[in-house]
Amino acid sequence: MQTIDRAMQVMKVLADSDTKKWFSITDLSKDCDLPISTMHRLLQSMMKHGLIQQDHKLKLYSLGYTWLEYGLQMYDSFDFVGLIRPEMENLMHEVEESVYFSKPIGLEALVVERIDCPHNPIRIYDQLGIKIPMNIGAANKVMLAHMNKEEALKIIDVLVPKEKIASFLELLDTIHHNGYGESHGERTKGTSSVAAPIFNHSNELIGALSIGYVNFNQIDGKQQLLIEKILEASLRISTKLGSKRKLHKVHKHN
Repeated sequence: MQTIDRAMQVMKVLADSDTKKWFSITDLSKDCDLPISTMHRLLQSMMKHGLIQQDHKLKLYSLGYTWLEYGLQMYDSFDFVGLIRPEMENLMHEVEESVYFSKPIGLEALVVERIDCPHNPIRIYDQLGIKIPMNIGAANKVMLAHMNKEEALKIIDVLVPKEKIASFLELLDTIHHNGYGESHGERTKGTSSVAAPIFNHSNELIGALSIGYVNFNQIDGKQQLLIEKILEASLRISTKLGSKRKLHKVHKHN
């Protein structure tokens, strides 16, 4: 178990840096608080399994391709290639904004897929694989609002301050009633998103579809269009996955 913990420690260091992709054994030893001799043995073992790779000239280490192989296998198991991704592409063309698919994983949600609009020069850029706390953003709140209540309450109890839980639950009730969620400037000032839940054949929540957009780039009536389109697309995907849920009626904003 100790070896697995240490290996995951190394993976976290290699994966968490946005600017640095290659690390020396000295860097890794320092960041993981392990002796260089121990780190050397660990890196050699991880390389055998393709978990990391080495630039032999520079003696630097980076993530290996085994993670990509397993990730693509999981990607395909989510019915992305045949069902979800084509609908995301259609939605992107309809609204000309970036479209995302997120999945809940414990206290966080993972951005699994992103389709950017090639005709829109101004876009929000959330990296694939980024993890976002479940109480932040339209996609995550819409998942909390539609998942098992007991599971949702456990997450909320950890992430939301006690004095704000009552108002947060009221917000989730509204999101559940409307069938979609909205977020404005929560993570990045001047940006917004709308999201709707995705369900499988057992009507279990499997994730959320969302549209991210820049506020000042919107024309009158665009937000209402985005809400309508996200609801329609989420329903189509859920239906393809076997869900029997019906489309929520959209209430017009005054």
